Formats: sequence, structure tokens, C-alpha cells
Amino acid sequence: MASKKIIELLAPAKNLVCGRAAISHGADAIYIGGPKFGAREDAGNSLQDIEILVTEAQVFGVKVYVALNTILYDSELEDARQQIKNLYEIGVDALIIQDMGILEMDLPPIPLHASTQLHNYQPSQIKFLEAVHFKRAVLARELSIEQIREIRSQTSIELEAFIHGSLCVSFSGRCYLSNAIGGRSANRGACAQPCRKRYTLFDADKKVISSDQHLLSLKDLNHSDSIKELAEAGIQSFKIEGRLKEVDYVKNITAFYRKKIDAFLEDQPEFKTASSGKSYISFEANPTKSFNRGTTDYFLHGRTKEIVSFESPKFLGESVGEVTQVTTKYFEIESTLEIANNDGLVFISAAGESVGIKVNVVERSRIYPDKMNGIYPGAKVYRNYDHLFQQQLKADLTIRKIAVSIEISESDVGFELTALDESGIIVTSEYNLPKNPARDILKSKETINHQLTKSGDTPFFVSGVEINGTEKFFFQASVLNAMRRDLLDRITEARKKKKRYEINHEPNSYPYPDKEIGYEGNISNQLARQFYIRHGVENPEMAFEKQSDPHGKTVMTTKHCLKFQMGFCPKYGGKKPVNFSEPFSLNDGINDLRLDFDCIQCVMKVIY
Repeated sequence: MASKKIIELLAPAKNLVCGRAAISHGADAIYIGGPKFGAREDAGNSLQDIEILVTEAQVFGVKVYVALNTILYDSELEDARQQIKNLYEIGVDALIIQDMGILEMDLPPIPLHASTQLHNYQPSQIKFLEAVHFKRAVLARELSIEQIREIRSQTSIELEAFIHGSLCVSFSGRCYLSNAIGGRSANRGACAQPCRKRYTLFDADKKVISSDQHLLSLKDLNHSDSIKELAEAGIQSFKIEGRLKEVDYVKNITAFYRKKIDAFLEDQPEFKTASSGKSYISFEANPTKSFNRGTTDYFLHGRTKEIVSFESPKFLGESVGEVTQVTTKYFEIESTLEIANNDGLVFISAAGESVGIKVNVVERSRIYPDKMNGIYPGAKVYRNYDHLFQQQLKADLTIRKIAVSIEISESDVGFELTALDESGIIVTSEYNLPKNPARDILKSKETINHQLTKSGDTPFFVSGVEINGTEKFFFQASVLNAMRRDLLDRITEARKKKKRYEINHEPNSYPYPDKEIGYEGNISNQLARQFYIRHGVENPEMAFEKQSDPHGKTVMTTKHCLKFQMGFCPKYGGKKPVNFSEPFSLNDGINDLRLDFDCIQCVMKVIY
């Protein structure tokens, strides 16, 4: 009989609180930043907190991955090596890395996941990662379902894909715009997000093609309708973006995808979940109520114009309706949603800015806000703060429980209790107790069953008790409680003693797919350079961050194409612009950025 394919729901954790929320709301794995060198400058965590999270996650078979995915400078290498050693010792399941210099270190046998910042886009790159002992590759978000299938057909490495959250407009790891214009490197965890700014698109003669819009700002990813398709294409880990997101986001989005994946697993017996326990969610998860910029499936099913949000990079929320009447104190709106006091609403002003208002009082279709803020008839209104939903999240009573059955039997010295959990883990304990006959066998059976099915605040749900004739003996309720507590403590400890997956990091000389690597290889230390030379790269160039002059260099490579968006792409039915001449450029009021369109590769390049 073939073994079942594992499906993992991977949730983000800004900190220990978010990590615990991810566990309780159904994550099979969590990724979190370590003390240093994670690609989110403001999302570092102490070793102590990570160790607590690892210990608590182990009970449910939930894995903890630590992001150490910035590029490193030579002066940081020893600090990074020591951090890796410490993370291995506290039981972390894998590291997510970008810097190949790490592979030149004397590493403990900890599994490595190749960050999406390694540009995991071509099958040849994924095959290389597998050959140099990576356990998993985090795929580029830009891949289509056909490209994912092709990668799966050529490799056996674990494949992870983002399914939800913010999108980088550039290929991950290949954006240097923030560093070029402000000295803040995305590959060092300090991206200033210049892609979310307003830009004007000019032609070669400085004619305006599009004025003062968020031309590089993408909508957010949502693959909730493609779980089955992705799993069948070979994705094993389904990743939610959001290591900077707060706990309410983690609760809502994790619970939403847990439900989606469970529904898929019910109909697909060849797949199974990667961890144990069922989450009993106390609210109805709804991703439209958490931060998003609108949603897209990006390039999963081909190129469309629905990937961008030119109007605003902010969270607009759920569509409420259109304003029908405005007075000095209130406005009226036609809506299918039920608006409540203290809700937060947003509309787009005549100047194109998103404007927020708070609801003070609602009287049917009439809304009295704290300020009118220039709202006008015909304005489209959205709700970006649902007060009642937020109250539900704050009062959240979600719990996660592992099913366990208990058997009580008579033994030579007294009684024996055996626990069998849903993962097949068995624990048996013997108790030296007197065998006093029961006066009322029916009541004794009821007492045994009642006391042994209690599980309280343990991670377990007792799904059944097998009594095996022991109802003929008298048991004090306190004795049964003590036996049950001891047994559940023992099976909790047994669940923590997991077998670690260990990797042999023995260096090899498997040839890198390319003989040359430019600054896009993000080589920022001598160990990384040494790594690529050993794998056949000739004179690899140092990273953009090590370049003396950024002018004239490509600072962003993206599949998002403004010629396509403006209807100028003949490949997709557009027409060559008659009134505008190339090259085009973007300007944010300070910086002039030339655009280069590589139509063979179907990418747009932004040049500083």
C-alpha cells in the first residue's frame, strides 16, 4: 500500500504569541524569525521564546522553521554559524536560508529550506538545490501551475508555495530599488517598500502616459480556490505570508486555510495532514476581514490585468456599497452588509486618496460617522474594520485537541491504563491499587467512564474509554483523576520525543546551472563566493549591496508589465502605442527610473 502524501499548512509567527495562535488555529508548521538575520528587520525573536514554541509545537507534531534568510557580510558569518548551532540544539526543525555561504560552514545536521529569495523559478535551479542537500525549495510566487508541474516532474525535493498574503512586485531576492534610492536593502531585511509609492509613467518625450498612481503596487495573493490543483501539481507545503502581521491576522487566515485544506483532505484519501489534533474554531474565519489590498491568483493561471491595485496600496476591505445621499450629519448607502456602530469605513476621494471614517450610529441605511471627511454621493464605500468580528477574535476560545482513547484493565498488582492517540502513539502505566469490590457495578462503570474522559486543559480529547470488566471494582473519583492525569502527562512527554530529520551537509561539486553570476546572485561574503566557484561559476560578481555605483543597474525584475497593463502588448492583444515613444520611465517626484521590456522572457526591468 502506497504511503499517503503529506500536506502541510505553514503559518507565519511574528513572535511567540502569534506562534501559539498558529498552533491552536490549525497550522502544521510555523516559520519565525531568529534573533538575527531574518528577512524582516522588525521580526526577531529570542532563542528562549523559540525554544518555548518548539516545545509546545512538538506535542501536536507541528514543526518550527526559523528564517535566517538575509544575505550576510563577512563580519557576520561567525555570529550566524553560532546562531545556527544554538537553533539546532533547541530542536528547530529547519532553517530557511538565502546566503549560500552558510553551506560552506561547519553545520549541524539541520535541514535547510531554500528561501524564495534564491530565485527558485527554473527546474535547473531546483535540481541544483536538491543536489547540494537542501530538503525543501520555497518556489517563486510567479510560477504557473504548469511550471510547478514541470519542476515536480524533474525533482524529488520538497516543494513549498505561498498561497496567501502580500506580493513583492519583483522576483523575490532580485529587488534593489529600496537599497538604490534609500540605502535600505530588501535582502538585508530592511525594505522600505518603494513599490507601494505613487509614480507617473512617462514616454521618451516626457509625455504623461499615466499620472500619479501606484503603478508598481500589486494586490495580495489568494490561492484558496486552488488547493487541490496545487497539491496535485506537487506542492507539499502551503505557506501563508505575514511575519510582520499581528495575532488576529494569524488566527483568522490560519483558521480559514485549515478549513479549506481539511475539506480537500476529506475528498482525497491519498493525502493526509502533516500534524495531529483538530482545531475547534470559535468564530467564522473570513479573509476579507483581515488586511489585504484586494486579491489575485497572480500568474498561477496565466497573465491577467487583475494583479495590480493602482488606486491604493492600503487595506480597503469588504465592499459595502455606493453612497446615495449626503447631508451635513449623515450619509445613506445601499448595502447588503450589516454595518454596526464602531465599524471603520473607507472611500476613495475625488483626489484618489483613501479616506477613513468611523461609524458612530447606524439607523438602517443611514450612517452617522464621527466626521463626514468629504464623502460624496456616488462614492464607493468599503469596510476595513468590522467591529463585531474583531470582538469575536478578542473573545476567541479556539482550542486544539488530539484524539486519544483510554483502556483500563486489571493487572497482577492493581490496574493498568493504556492511552492510544490518533498518531498511533501508545503509553501504558501500571498502578498498584487495592481491588475493592464495587457495591453498584452500573454506577462504578459510569464513574470510571466519566472520570477518565475528562481532559481539561490538556492537549487531548478522550474519544472513548474501554473498561474491560474493571467496573466490578470500586474506584474513588480522585484516584481515577490522578491516574488519568498521570497517563496524559506521560503521552504528552512521549509526543515530544520525536525523531529528528537530519541532513548530511557534505560539500560536493555539482555544477551550478550557469557559468556566470552577476550581482543578482546576492553574493555578499567570501564563503558564498567560494561556494559558487566550487560549483563551477567563473569569477562571480559581488552583490548589489557591495557595488560602488548603483546607477545604470537593473534594480527590479518583474513579471508585472506596464505595457501589458496599458494595452500596449501585442503578444496579448494590445496595440503598439501611436502617441507615445519608448523608452518609458517612472518618476516618483525624485527618482527617474527607466523601463526596459524583455518581451522574449516576458518581464519588465526597472533601471536606476
